[in-house]
Amino acid sequence: MGLFDRFVKKKPELTADLRERIRRSFEEAAADEEHFPATIDPRILHVRVLLETFGDLNGKRVLDAGCGKGRFARALLAEYPGAALCGMDLAEAMLRHVRPPLWPVAGSLTELPFATAGFDAAYATESLEHAVEIERAVAELCRVVKPGGAIVVIDKNKDHWGRFETPAWERWFGQRELEAMLRKHCRHVTSRPISYWEDVDPDGLFLVWIARK
Repeated sequence: MGLFDRFVKKKPELTADLRERIRRSFEEAAADEEHFPATIDPRILHVRVLLETFGDLNGKRVLDAGCGKGRFARALLAEYPGAALCGMDLAEAMLRHVRPPLWPVAGSLTELPFATAGFDAAYATESLEHAVEIERAVAELCRVVKPGGAIVVIDKNKDHWGRFETPAWERWFGQRELEAMLRKHCRHVTSRPISYWEDVDPDGLFLVWIARK
């Protein structure tokens, strides 16, 4: 060990044991409809920003990375029934709710089981915070999107860490921090605070990052 090694903050590591703990946690959470619902109000800004960013999705392949029960994917499909929506999640109990015409796939955010440039667009809504190795997950999310495609991340702002009780592995990230990660793979990146409802000003808890490859 070097002289200053003990003062350097090490990056979290997604070990096999930790991944299994996370998977089991979400397998159990699938039974909790109150906190992990299968539906979402399509009027909330989280949904609207996805629709506005992606545009017409008919005939396009879209990845919901860390989809849970597929509530966002169903909202997009309702607007664009000709889209091919893939819902990927670590927990198979969550994926039991992701039924055709949605396409359910089991997988990890840090090792997406898809070909490079296989999707026209991808998004992660309140799922990246569970990836542990955030930068690796961002790289994977960008890898599977075609050049010119859009990537949207909606998640919590680390400046508000402590507002809720969270699992030990959960990690929130800063606005500029995630922008920098996305810029390694994308030609254009923007971000801003977002609330749930149009008539409610953002309080800083949630941020949306929009990137274009």
